Amino acid sequence: MTARPAPLLQARGVSVRLEKTRELLAGVSLELFPGEVVGLLGRNGAGKTTLGRLLAGLVAPSSGELLLEGAPLHGRAPRELARRIAWLAQGPTEELGFTALELVLLGRAPWLGPLGLESADDRGRARAALERLHVGALAGRPLASLSGGERRRVELARLLVQDAPIWILDEPAAHLDAAHASIALELARERADSGGAVVVALHELAAAAACDRLVLLSDGRVAEVGTPAALLTPEVLGPILGVRLVAVAHPETGATVLLPAARPA
Repeated sequence: MTARPAPLLQARGVSVRLEKTRELLAGVSLELFPGEVVGLLGRNGAGKTTLGRLLAGLVAPSSGELLLEGAPLHGRAPRELARRIAWLAQGPTEELGFTALELVLLGRAPWLGPLGLESADDRGRARAALERLHVGALAGRPLASLSGGERRRVELARLLVQDAPIWILDEPAAHLDAAHASIALELARERADSGGAVVVALHELAAAAACDRLVLLSDGRVAEVGTPAALLTPEVLGPILGVRLVAVAHPETGATVLLPAARPA
């Protein structure tokens, strides 16, 4: 039997408190292994975004420890972290003075030389990423002129060129229409299949079903960890989300689908 590889990222009993009173996360432990996509599910305010920011090195834990490839995460240079971990925030980027191409090129910043000058290869990779996300024609457009969905695809293109093996994604399908919503998870699966690993905060149950493991969060604590098959049931997930769910068979595939139960008239 082949031994499981060492985790790329670990959280060991981490907690995050605000002003020593409000606890956003409490004693959370999580291991992220090469080749897997781990989904975070929970109500609004359950701690998904805080946990994502923590794993990305943007928030320091009040207690517990974070390990990146077996060594402490915090205290590393931002450039070093950016070469290993890529973060996609839920909200839109604030670099509105940039063009789409300029934003994507920011993903190459951790790899540039002392002068910070992009090469022809960097620019070519950025343009190729924009084409992959179907926004190649927008390369010269200011971000402020783009729709929310267009900007989201530009942000995903920046993620691609960063070349970090670990991705932390907060609601990656936000602002995307149905035709493009699957792109983010498609890219996440490719990253995992190439030897990396992905943590993704989700609301969509169909997207959660495509993950390898799920972490259910409730009030800043880990309520359940397991496979989608084990956790995506009305009995387990309903109380976590605070809604009554029903399991129905998909009319075409026959796969089980969870839907909110209709309220009594």
